[in-house]
Amino acid sequence: MRTIAILPVKSFDAAKQRLSGMLGGGARRALALAMFSDVMASLRRVQELDGVAVVTAERVAEDAALRQGADVLRDGAEAGQSAAAGIGIRHAVEAGYERALLVPGDTPLADPEEVARLLARDLDVVVVPDRHGTGTNALLLRPPDAIAPSFGPGSLERHLAAARTSGASHAVDAVSSLVLDVDTPDDLAQLAARLEERRGKAPMTRGALRQLDRSKARGPSAERRPVHA
Repeated sequence: MRTIAILPVKSFDAAKQRLSGMLGGGARRALALAMFSDVMASLRRVQELDGVAVVTAERVAEDAALRQGADVLRDGAEAGQSAAAGIGIRHAVEAGYERALLVPGDTPLADPEEVARLLARDLDVVVVPDRHGTGTNALLLRPPDAIAPSFGPGSLERHLAAARTSGASHAVDAVSSLVLDVDTPDDLAQLAARLEERRGKAPMTRGALRQLDRSKARGPSAERRPVHA
């Protein structure tokens, strides 16, 4: 079954605004690029994937994606993750893919073996929740337009409701390496802790966090704390 992974990636200058209290703009941009690079590297090691498409308006992400052999789909409107996912889904349908895996670019712990096990699920819709159990970090769709993506707060239940309405076979699968995305200072602390437990994982992100510690990156807030990895 021909399967494509789709990564919606927002402009790095606009990324991780909820980290602005502890990281300056340059540090947030570097971290976003590092996490995206690690996700891309992991996906390229998943033999069950026949293609990867990056949906973005970020030139640095475009260049990195092209270097790794991915398709690049221009997200000119930058209307959010769901709209960007829709661009990827239309591409998947037009290109004849039978399944699509929607993955965010800020899950740097993504493990190729766990992704491969996810792809082995014989279901029309598989929802990977975030670590809080209410949002959605990844969607596996067969066919790629089985349901319309609707990311954001409460998206887990929206995706399950859409699957039920469409009659699609579906399940929730809390893939451990995909449930942690990085949006808040607490997410970043969780990531640093997990990297301490998983030596060798997410090398680009690990390096970015070490650089943040070395430079003691400072944003606009007077109260900052270092991040350890």
